[in-house]
Amino acid sequence: MGVLLLVVLVLLVVLVFWVIAAYNRLVKLSVLADNAWSDVEVQLKRRHDLVPNLVETVKGYAAHERQTLEAVINARNAAVAANDPQQRVQAENMLTAALRQLFALVEAYPELKANENFLALQRELSAIEEDIANARRYYNAVVRDYNTRLALIPDGFIAALCGFRSKPFFAAEEEAREAPQVRF
Repeated sequence: MGVLLLVVLVLLVVLVFWVIAAYNRLVKLSVLADNAWSDVEVQLKRRHDLVPNLVETVKGYAAHERQTLEAVINARNAAVAANDPQQRVQAENMLTAALRQLFALVEAYPELKANENFLALQRELSAIEEDIANARRYYNAVVRDYNTRLALIPDGFIAALCGFRSKPFFAAEEEAREAPQVRF
């Protein structure tokens, strides 16, 4: 009877440590995913802060292209106002598409393309876009690891019991992947 009790206690202790380890892995991955999303938001805020300056610079040269400029501002405002990650992804994809249209429009204005302020803003936006892409890749990698862990047995049982939920990927929508069409 004493040996059986000891075996049961050892198994119970092993089970408790296993549950704690699985829970801690899930918490760690969840925190990493939240941190990675925060990094994405920092880069997106940098872009949001730059867009009005870019639009004002273009406005001076292409005042009659009001529709494109308004689309960029509306997309930027929607991105700033988005609350949850899924809304944010959709709004950011709209902003990316609007910025592509803006840069396609710029091709029609050689004097704007040569403007120092515009060139500086364009370089800064290019750097920010690269930072955003890197932050998105890192976020998606952490979310992949987290979501995979949620789906694996036995960690999935712990996740279900503790209320862990999968996190969305930051994916570009189809229209954000297409090159803008500009016709003169």
